[in-house]
Amino acid sequence: MLNFNYSIPTKIFFGKGQIEVLGKQIKEYSSKVLLTYGGGSIKRNGIYDDVVRVLKSEGIEFHELGGIDPNPRIDSVREGIKICREEGIDFILAVGGGSTIDCSKVIAAGYYYDEDPWDLVIGKAKIEKSLPIGAVLTLAATGSEMDSVAVITNMETKQKLGVGHPSMAPKISILDPTYTFTVPKSQTAAGVADIMSHTFENYFTLNDGAYLQNRLAEAVLKTCINYGKLAIEEPENYEARANIMWASSLAINGLLSYGKKAVWSVHAMEHELSAYYDITHGVGLAILTPHWMEYVLDDERVDKFVEYGVNVWGIDKDKDKYAIAHEAIDKTKEFFISLGIPMSLREVGIGEENLEKMARAAVYHKGGTVGNFKPLVYEDVLKIYKAAL
Repeated sequence: MLNFNYSIPTKIFFGKGQIEVLGKQIKEYSSKVLLTYGGGSIKRNGIYDDVVRVLKSEGIEFHELGGIDPNPRIDSVREGIKICREEGIDFILAVGGGSTIDCSKVIAAGYYYDEDPWDLVIGKAKIEKSLPIGAVLTLAATGSEMDSVAVITNMETKQKLGVGHPSMAPKISILDPTYTFTVPKSQTAAGVADIMSHTFENYFTLNDGAYLQNRLAEAVLKTCINYGKLAIEEPENYEARANIMWASSLAINGLLSYGKKAVWSVHAMEHELSAYYDITHGVGLAILTPHWMEYVLDDERVDKFVEYGVNVWGIDKDKDKYAIAHEAIDKTKEFFISLGIPMSLREVGIGEENLEKMARAAVYHKGGTVGNFKPLVYEDVLKIYKAAL
């Protein structure tokens, strides 16, 4: 196991009714906040009213930035920074899923940068510090409620890139599973796929001696498999929603990757799909994952797939190694299908027209190769894209 430094600084308030602690928690940092959210569903389902009531009860002044897109745009970041500066705001409260939280993180970091915040995303400038952030989670998927990373899209340049800094981790996050009861079936399914993909990216590594982390990852995967379909079929099943919500946070908050050298593969490839076609992130991940698995499977990596197949899917360990591996991959794909997720690029409107551009961009952003479980070059990524058509 590799050396690591452990710090997960976000205070989590998990469970029904935890919104009541929000006001007092914010008051430890500020009395003037920017309230960010997406397309307005929080106003239809009552979450907005809950948040506003709590803010007013503590005398917290707030200004709003709504309309944040599912693949959050740099334009929204720019607008948020402008509001914060004009109104003297010193705390950002994101109410929504990962997109709203990610956008808020980069607003918080960009507040202290005098030039275009896109510079921070592309690495032209370094993040030094950020405004404090809070989150009220309404969609279990990205884990952004408990990590220090954000992904932002620039539609003009067709780039979707990640950026991170310790100061971007939320100070507080409210995780009330009832706030996910009204999430549409398709978004619930995509969220489960996203959680599983985060876990796969940390799980599929070679010879790292991180036994405990691997068992934790398997537990997260089995939780998604056990509760994913149930959350879709019974959207107000508290047990299912609660387990998936907590799995979302644990998949990417560091616990599964500490002590390992996990350089992600499928996310880098999917970001290009979202940048060019603005598709749902979790759907893109689900489409690519089985094809990536088949492509990287070889004699050096088959044992890891056996481990996955036996421990997660309960496949007979006495079967041939490659039979176990292929069955595990098939079961992964079948599970995504059972959630109602489309399983080909053509089904989501992606043809061959931009595959070469996307493959080049995927490896360019990562220094020439994608991932380290099996490093992939341009030709490899292109073959995976074509297989996924």
